[in-house]
Amino acid sequence: MRSILKALVAILIPIVMWGCSTIKPADPSGQPAGTLNGARPGYVETGKASFYANVHQLKKTASGEIYDHKLNTAAHKKLPFGTKVRVTNIANGKTVVVKINDRGPFIKGRILDLSRSAFSSIASTSSGIIEVKLEVIE
Repeated sequence: MRSILKALVAILIPIVMWGCSTIKPADPSGQPAGTLNGARPGYVETGKASFYANVHQLKKTASGEIYDHKLNTAAHKKLPFGTKVRVTNIANGKTVVVKINDRGPFIKGRILDLSRSAFSSIASTSSGIIEVKLEVIE
């Protein structure tokens, strides 16, 4: 009787723990659950943007691409990889089009991490962080 009870407990504990899990499975498109798979041209978001530090040069991004600071790319928490986004510096009106190929930024209050070239085309890198508007264009 005691061994049956132990076996039953050994089976039930993992089942209960699995049922309480908060990990979201990937959806059929391959994007992590919760991504904006339906992001269509015209989707707009505003917030703070920064740029990648030099230590990220030639390292793999979340999409599998190699980061190159000379390319106009960016990291966003939820937009699908390959999404083209127009980024506007709110302070001066300058814009750049980037492709989302990474996840991030992972600093509270930021919505976008731009490649160094993308950032420098709309602001001085000495400013570090800028207020931007992003708009999905394709």
